[in-house]
Amino acid sequence: MSDDIPATDGRDPAHVIEEAVAHALRLAQTWPAWDGRPIPADDRVYTPHKAIRRLGDHLVDHLAELEARLAGQTPPPDHWHASAVTTPADLAPFTGADLDEARSRLTRLARIWSLRLGSLDDERLDRAEGDAWTLRQVAFHLGSTFYADAVGALAPDLTGDLAPDLTGVLAPDLTGVLAPDLTGDLATGSGR
Repeated sequence: MSDDIPATDGRDPAHVIEEAVAHALRLAQTWPAWDGRPIPADDRVYTPHKAIRRLGDHLVDHLAELEARLAGQTPPPDHWHASAVTTPADLAPFTGADLDEARSRLTRLARIWSLRLGSLDDERLDRAEGDAWTLRQVAFHLGSTFYADAVGALAPDLTGDLAPDLTGVLAPDLTGVLAPDLTGDLATGSGR
């Protein structure tokens, strides 16, 4: 793990992740206005697709770590290229359909995190395991909005409350709340 140990506070760690995803989706509402030029941030460049990819990959990477640790296994090694690489797919225009797909993907990942973290007590969330961050620290690390903020709001008038409020992500029935009902595709009649 990095030497930069994530700071934690009294917030529910699941809510920290939900807030980061909601923030990214609020900004992503403006990304169809992207002009196609990569946006520099620190020593890298970002695009709307790259920000969504990195946020999703980051959630998946640490979910694999969390699940391995809970199973008493060694987390898988990190072989991600992360944001060091900008793929051709990262350079594609970001459309309304891309936003819908990102919303579906990221809200589901936030829900998985919320359910998993909600099943852990404070002792487990704060248990030290060697030099690894605690699971609470991992969750707070995932609360970073760096990738979305690197792209930012590309049409400031559109950043209101357009993204779903993920506050209730732990509620038992979220059909249609976190993402539109995607049970069928208009063209094919399929949800896949």
